Amino acid sequence: MNGPAALTVWTYALYLGISVSLTVWVARTLHRSGRLFLVRAFHGDEQLADSINHLLVVGFYLVNLGWVTLALRQGDRPGDLSGIFEVLSFKIGFVMLLLGAMHFLNLYVFNRMRHRAALDTAPPPVAPNEHLAL
Repeated sequence: MNGPAALTVWTYALYLGISVSLTVWVARTLHRSGRLFLVRAFHGDEQLADSINHLLVVGFYLVNLGWVTLALRQGDRPGDLSGIFEVLSFKIGFVMLLLGAMHFLNLYVFNRMRHRAALDTAPPPVAPNEHLAL
């Protein structure tokens, strides 16, 4: 296989390798670092937190790897060596934006769960001892 077809195959291979590696790295980081948030959100129930954490990672993989696979054929095909870099930079940049968005979505969800757990365990409000005249 020579010419443009070979460049396209090499571009696809590089794209998949880099994108899958990035996705795995981010998922492992989220899994490891998100555990503490989930344990607190579930009132110290480590078994439930670990189970939810695992399910979140599976969903993360499905969404991101699904996107990587769908985006494989999208966009231009490289015509030369510089075209490979242009195509890869666009595709990988888009994957990185998706991973960043998923990361912030996970942070938002973890923070909401942690906040809700803090409200559930907070002491009841204190009755006021004065009133303001309006």
